[in-house]
Amino acid sequence: MGHLRQRTKGSWQITIYSGYVGGKAVRHHETVKGTKTDAMRRMRELESGLDKGVPIPVGKLTVAEHLRNWLEGYARTACSPRTVDGYQSIVENHLVPALGHIQLRQLQPQAIQTYYGKACEKLSARTVHHQHRVLAQSLKYAVRLGILGRNPAELVTAPSFRKKAMRTLAPSEVEVLLDKASSNQFYPVVYTAVSTGLRQAELLGLRWRDLDLDLMSISVSQTLYKRRGVCTFKSPKTSGSSRRVAMTLKLALFLKGYRSEREVLFLELGKVLSLDDLVFSDIDGRPIDPSTLTHNFARIVRRAGLGRVRFHDLRHTFASLALLRGAKPKVISEALGHASVAFTMDTYSHIISGMQEDMMVLLDEILPSGVAQSVAVGR
Repeated sequence: MGHLRQRTKGSWQITIYSGYVGGKAVRHHETVKGTKTDAMRRMRELESGLDKGVPIPVGKLTVAEHLRNWLEGYARTACSPRTVDGYQSIVENHLVPALGHIQLRQLQPQAIQTYYGKACEKLSARTVHHQHRVLAQSLKYAVRLGILGRNPAELVTAPSFRKKAMRTLAPSEVEVLLDKASSNQFYPVVYTAVSTGLRQAELLGLRWRDLDLDLMSISVSQTLYKRRGVCTFKSPKTSGSSRRVAMTLKLALFLKGYRSEREVLFLELGKVLSLDDLVFSDIDGRPIDPSTLTHNFARIVRRAGLGRVRFHDLRHTFASLALLRGAKPKVISEALGHASVAFTMDTYSHIISGMQEDMMVLLDEILPSGVAQSVAVGR
């Protein structure tokens, strides 16, 4: 099926017979720079791909062409629109300018490593690490299609970075925050966030039909995202994100009062509050712009003098307070909509490890005291 011959020193030509078209044999020619072993490995990759039914790519496929093919053929069908937008930005603004001109099958780990080194001179290690993840995913896709025999990004050392310390609020800080937010129009969504651990997108997508204030539960069935300046609703990203979340009695009573206020407001506007109306919306019922909520929350935090606290940190605060009060990680994981308990344990490991002392106090109350034994000498 394949034939190998040396062209010049360090240069080998592969010829692969990939079938017949119109009675004529179709040949694929490819030049490999390196040793004979490198050329033999590439020839086996091509032959293996043909055996699996994967056609040999026509022409000299570049990294840029492959990245765009990956975005259109895989990312757009497997990822959310916002994720695709982020990937596309990385591809077009960073990966294509740096590596796009290289033929995909000629992409070497050293070229990738050199780019990372130069990129880290201008960008943060976290940003370059994210670029590495995108490149590695796209090349993994090429391996799966049989276009590449191995993923060169797996042989590269990605830039390391320190994870940002998680910011959680102590109970006293929560009181200060809610006190400063009490006169703000976004107080209801802030109070609900710290009481449930819901994501911002989940909160802004809640409808009144999603709340059972008598049984004190919330059904997360849609989310609100802003993409390219337009707010859109979509289903939760995973099956775990679509979930039922219990609420505290205080939250249930608060939301009942809040609903009564909204009903009065709607009547004044000549409308009737329906089950399909959003729980948290502008005065006229339109969705709240996520960036508007983020900016208003930042102002509340500054007034409260709490330093740097993001809206997402209310979710972390909910989880940490629940853990410290003895809630089981599995229950918290389900409430947060995490993919697994292991992810929850890893995310909040610093809190769980700090609970060992409390655990020992509880054990001390249950276990009996030890009895000293005298040991006879000489027996």
